[in-house]
Amino acid sequence: MSLERQYQETIQYLFDLQKHGVKLALANSISLMEVMCNPHRQFPSVHVAGTNGKGSTSAFIAAILRSAGYRVGLYTSPHLVSFTERIQINDRQISERKVVELAQRVRQGYQRLLSGPGVISPTFFEVTTAMAFSYFAEERVDFAVVEVGMGGRLDSTNVITPLVSVITNIDREHTEFLGDTLEKIAHEKAGIIKPGVPVVTGVEQPEVVMIVESEAATKRAPVYRLERDFKPENVVSRDKQLFDYRGISSSFEKITIGMLGRYQVDNACLALAAIECVCASGVAVDGSAVRRGLEQTHWQGRLERIARKPDIYLDGAHNPASMKKLASTVRILKSDYKRIILVIGILSDKDYVGIIEEIVPLVEHVIVTKPQYARAMDVQALASAIQSFQRSLDIAENVAGAVAKAREISSSDDLVLITGSLYVVGEARALFFPQPASNDAFSGLKG
Repeated sequence: MSLERQYQETIQYLFDLQKHGVKLALANSISLMEVMCNPHRQFPSVHVAGTNGKGSTSAFIAAILRSAGYRVGLYTSPHLVSFTERIQINDRQISERKVVELAQRVRQGYQRLLSGPGVISPTFFEVTTAMAFSYFAEERVDFAVVEVGMGGRLDSTNVITPLVSVITNIDREHTEFLGDTLEKIAHEKAGIIKPGVPVVTGVEQPEVVMIVESEAATKRAPVYRLERDFKPENVVSRDKQLFDYRGISSSFEKITIGMLGRYQVDNACLALAAIECVCASGVAVDGSAVRRGLEQTHWQGRLERIARKPDIYLDGAHNPASMKKLASTVRILKSDYKRIILVIGILSDKDYVGIIEEIVPLVEHVIVTKPQYARAMDVQALASAIQSFQRSLDIAENVAGAVAKAREISSSDDLVLITGSLYVVGEARALFFPQPASNDAFSGLKG
């Protein structure tokens, strides 16, 4: 059988695991780690949780460590175009051949349990986490930067004991799994805090700060908070962003990052504070590696410019909190363009009204669409909600049609912004950067 066929069958196998849904529990993950010879104990790690900014912060941390000469694994989710994006070492995605091999080994491992007392029915994310950690162990990474899938306390990744735990921010999300109040969600995310392991966080709400600090105090884990213990100063945002960093025990002048959006400065500061904690454990990272790593960091689908004249940006904002941050950047960019044309699709289980309120009043025209995903919101229903804020509107039944319409009606001095869902962004990105035929377009669930 060809590798292409094997890979497609493997992706289908992983996709089919979604029938087991989302399981916020660690029993399966612990069993899978044992089956795979406990790979999670074979490398130092950094653990990153939060509502928004997890991926960017993880990418900043990995890039700094990589620039310092270390071999660095990076595990993130979801992917935009290809499953291989989820598991990387030194900025190189896992090969399709290795995906096939690891999935087969994990599958064979847990199927051996079927005849014993420890029968398990693992989820998609549980299996992919076992694959990622096994890959990092076998490839002898110096560090792994691990992004939480959902929540924290019972997330599949929470089998590791990291050098530092990062909680970027906390807002309402996945309420059907994490709880229907901010306090309940905060308790879940604070569950990644380990005894004696320092915590770096950007949480702001007083009730959330109290929960994080209380959990940390119980675990005797020091807490370092953005704006209190470390912060950016003298921020200049344009094509690139410059800022000074006043840190826990170190400072940098005129740091440069290529990623746009004022919120990325905060994410970079979270990464810098995390690196300070890593260095406090005896790891060597010099200043030039810090600067080089931050400047070279790139994260797909986060205010990513993928075309010129008109400028076309992708951003994966998919809840009111992330859309509010995107809107603040759009306000800055607005004066540079004649019109802003918004291409938007939202999943039906999201707070679509909250998302719309943040971004739609800032644009001159909206194209409503939906991704090829079961939970996508109906375009007519979304268009009806948007018309309360913007009556200049078109409808496209799919992302390809929406992008084509945006290019048709835009001029060279317009801005086209594609957002509302990572699934929309993934489909749009694939139009501009086609993948080889053997790559998949599956963007499976976390959890």
